[in-house]
Amino acid sequence: MGSLINRLQIHLAGLRTDLRTIRLARQVSRHSQVKVDPKPIIIFNASTRLNTLSQNAGFAMLAGWALQLSGHQVVHFVCHAGMARCVLGTDMDDFSKEPPCHSCIRQSRLNTHASTVHFFEYHDDVALRNKLESFSLDELQSFEYHLDENSIPLGKLVIPSIRWRLRRSNLQDDEETRFLYLQYILSAANVAREFEKVLEQVQPKAVLVFNGQFFPEAVVSFLSRSHGIHCITHEVGMQPLSAFFTEGEATAYPVDMPGDFSLDVAQDVRLDDYLGKRIQGDFTMAGIRFWPDMKPLDPQFLQKAEQFQQIVPIFTNVIFDTSQPHSNTVFTDMFSWLDQVLLMIRKYPETLFVLRAHPDEKRTGKTSVESVSNWVARHHADELDNLVFVDSLEYLSSYDLIRRSKFVLIYNSTIGMEAAVMGKVVLAAGRARFSPYHMVYFPKSPAEYFHMAENFLARRSLEAPREFQLNARRFLYYLLYRAVIPFNDFLEPSPVPGVIQLKRFNWQDIRGSKPIQSLVRSIIERTPFIFPQDPK
Repeated sequence: MGSLINRLQIHLAGLRTDLRTIRLARQVSRHSQVKVDPKPIIIFNASTRLNTLSQNAGFAMLAGWALQLSGHQVVHFVCHAGMARCVLGTDMDDFSKEPPCHSCIRQSRLNTHASTVHFFEYHDDVALRNKLESFSLDELQSFEYHLDENSIPLGKLVIPSIRWRLRRSNLQDDEETRFLYLQYILSAANVAREFEKVLEQVQPKAVLVFNGQFFPEAVVSFLSRSHGIHCITHEVGMQPLSAFFTEGEATAYPVDMPGDFSLDVAQDVRLDDYLGKRIQGDFTMAGIRFWPDMKPLDPQFLQKAEQFQQIVPIFTNVIFDTSQPHSNTVFTDMFSWLDQVLLMIRKYPETLFVLRAHPDEKRTGKTSVESVSNWVARHHADELDNLVFVDSLEYLSSYDLIRRSKFVLIYNSTIGMEAAVMGKVVLAAGRARFSPYHMVYFPKSPAEYFHMAENFLARRSLEAPREFQLNARRFLYYLLYRAVIPFNDFLEPSPVPGVIQLKRFNWQDIRGSKPIQSLVRSIIERTPFIFPQDPK
């Protein structure tokens, strides 16, 4: 009975959002008039969702409405079964199965109701298919597609999507992988051809896309920039229902914090309140709550730790995440870093290393095939007396671990920034959003990295520079409250994890919203995507 009631609540919540979407779209259409610039803004987000409203789809929909109400023309570039395979529509158990286009098209029509839409369909390029069918994985990865005067590195642009969909970074040169790679390249080529037509037809002022890493949006971003068109990408922010917009790569989260930015007393209190909740696991990211329960360090662990001179935690990332291509500047990838860290662990038996797998690595529906737990098993790392492995679904408090640590090793995890806020020395192996702001140590080569790590291990005591902690606090506050646009006045979580719904509001609320109007100005005037007000 409870399950039936839950399904009914979910259905009613979805229906309510659908009706509100239609009503608001019609209101916006009635009260919009192009009066500023005849050149439109193109919006494209084929990889945000299938048949529900995701956060990023909601951000784009509201941005489109706000632009229309501000007197700007908006054109939605929308997939209408326009890909042989798409990232979210790929069936992990059967790559030959076609995407669920019918339900996706329905949702697309709903999200763009009463708007100007350019739908594109799939047209199979038989000659291209025949050419690519005999390619090896390496040849597919390096393939460049020639379209008019553009040479588009489709093989390279497809890589993040293949990794994300296969839940691994190191791809296998087998029939299944090559088949999916081929389908993605053919689909990407079709997106390129169709988008070129739209560019020629509408001559846009700017293009707004989701993420910029998944191949449909990566192709649109590449073509926009090659034509000199202002291209903006967006991703979810750290705060619930907030969005990060940038002219750069959104998954790298480039933040331009002024050098003279500092926190006043009220801002310090606000940040401490946020950190207090986060340390208890009371937070969500992209609508997902990672920590249903945060457990303190248990007596068995503490007893074991007493046998060692010092504790050094190692925090990993999800290997296929779209942030990873930006982070691999010193090491090839996270696992090549771990391979070398393992040698250091064996070399220092007096130190207890605690390897912490990212909580998202085994999330239902997104379980990593190439996981840290598999790496541990393959290298028999859990047999080492001075290594404790904490798997993804073990909700041990990372913050308790950091408090007891001598210093902290990370790849590019956000927890490195939080450890810096806590006053700990942090050594990063991958480039992170906070790397430019001098709060963690980030060596330029593997040799320099391990020289620094061994130096830290050998020291009797270790203390982070005071400015590292101050910089971490400044940057974290800026990232939470200035570098993102809050949408919580218009969106709220639905009963389904990772899905959102519209609140009750009308078109005047969009026009009167300071954050939303700030977003419009940044898109049109190419000013920094900074929300100038502190939250209430």
